[in-house]
Amino acid sequence: MQYPVSLKMVVPLSFLALLVWPGEAKEADEPFMVSKAGTSIRIDGKLDAAWKQTEVRTLDHYRRYEKADDRQKTKFRMLWDEENVYVFFECKDKYITARETKRDGQPYFDDCAEIFLIPANEQLNMHYGFELNLYKASNDFIFLNKFQNGEQGLIKSYDPDFDVAVSIDGTLNDNSDTDTGWTMELAIPLKLFIGIEEFSPVAPGNRWAFQAIRQDRNDATGNRRSWGTLFEVDPEHPSVHEPDDFGFLEFVE
Repeated sequence: MQYPVSLKMVVPLSFLALLVWPGEAKEADEPFMVSKAGTSIRIDGKLDAAWKQTEVRTLDHYRRYEKADDRQKTKFRMLWDEENVYVFFECKDKYITARETKRDGQPYFDDCAEIFLIPANEQLNMHYGFELNLYKASNDFIFLNKFQNGEQGLIKSYDPDFDVAVSIDGTLNDNSDTDTGWTMELAIPLKLFIGIEEFSPVAPGNRWAFQAIRQDRNDATGNRRSWGTLFEVDPEHPSVHEPDDFGFLEFVE
């Protein structure tokens, strides 16, 4: 997605609670149940047996599509353990496309998976963002809604270390044939949330607010793309960064 002016600074995460406040909650979907991993997770982009034990949902809320086949199916899963939260995107895709190769660039103009996390049981006006295309080019940030005078802020100096793997069933950047799809698997360390995770630690029964997004670009050139979300975005204010539109996940055994 396109963003406001970046804040090139380092902000101690223990003070982020001073910068956020809850939005106006709306009636939400049922929480997404995130099971505890029963075995160790190998980050290889493969849908192995460990992923069969958790909830799976599809990203059914589409925006900006111009053709019927712009609405391609995306399945979403999550797991957790004492070290990480794990994320898995499984995407049907007829024309697999990516161009961005730099960190903190614009992977959201490509085929791209995104997850936004608020480690609290409220729709606070901040979230951690992880956006990755099929080259694993990551745009990661801390997004601040209503930071000053109602304006948005973006902390781009947040460049965390996390694991990601991609598996492609098709040919990248070749529209002369029809592809099948791609998967993306992430392991996001819990230590990245030190200083704010105390609001809702990763433990059975606790909840986080979040949103999952899939960007879908099928044209080899240009920036026309559609996108789908797990939780519906307000059509009057179609931004994936509005915390009022986030749903909730719940950690379970």
